[in-house]
Amino acid sequence: MAADPDKLRELAESYTAAWCSGDPASVAAHYAPDGSLAINGGEPAVGREALTAVAASFYEGLPDMQVYFRDLVVEDDRIEYHWTFTGTNTGPGGTGNAVRVDGFESWVLDDSGLIAASIGTYDADEYARQLAEGV
Repeated sequence: MAADPDKLRELAESYTAAWCSGDPASVAAHYAPDGSLAINGGEPAVGREALTAVAASFYEGLPDMQVYFRDLVVEDDRIEYHWTFTGTNTGPGGTGNAVRVDGFESWVLDDSGLIAASIGTYDADEYARQLAEGV
């Protein structure tokens, strides 16, 4: 059964606002209680406590991080949330350099419309370069 496009857009907008809030628990609340997020092929963070820790790790390095919702691609059962994040690496040991990274997450939703599983992808080499050299 296809997901309701309006509800998907509401989820994407709310998820974006959560990332922009600086509140890691708000990000995790968009996931099912046993939801997961795997980034760039890494081990998935499973459960809201682990998801909160993942979000917090981004805020630690980029305290002013903002996420911009670029697109929502829905084809059959495939849902992709496309984003850009920006921030300045001013956290502990930071370089002070600005970053701007594009990426996307492939979502599987549960029956209540929360994210059951997300696979996030972005160019980690470009991110590392920007941390070292800036945008």
